[in-house]
Amino acid sequence: MAEVRYQVDEVDQKILAYLVKNARMPFLEIARECGISGAAIHQRVKKMEEAGIIDGSRMIVRPKALGYGVCAFVGVQFSAANQYEGAVKELKKMPEVVECNFTTGQFALLLKVYCRDNEHLMQVLVNTIQNIPGVLNTETFISLDQAFERQVYVKDKWLIEGKHD
Repeated sequence: MAEVRYQVDEVDQKILAYLVKNARMPFLEIARECGISGAAIHQRVKKMEEAGIIDGSRMIVRPKALGYGVCAFVGVQFSAANQYEGAVKELKKMPEVVECNFTTGQFALLLKVYCRDNEHLMQVLVNTIQNIPGVLNTETFISLDQAFERQVYVKDKWLIEGKHD
């Protein structure tokens, strides 16, 4: 889908702030908070989807609740620059890899990986990631705690609850 140019105004910012906080919030409730009709909310959300500003809505599954107690970031170095596409294709097959970023600096890829425990992480590293053709080296950083998580900044000065900038 081609992205459409769309200028986000204050009402859109307010809508986005509510949807980021709770993607299941009914449009009529957002409409009441914004002082416009439900149809207007629906039209604005549709336009923001068409413009590529909003990309669906998702439920957030907490990995620890499913037994994945270890979160790690894995830096991957390649033996040659042309190994990127093949490696990404293999990494997509691994359910433990939840995020893959092509980066500048020491590592070509930075992966976010969830595993049950350290033994599982070692198996994922040694038996899968390090066996991908072209992978020269990996460096692993185990997350001890996730201080916070959020989406890209959306002004929330219109929300009654929560912290305001």
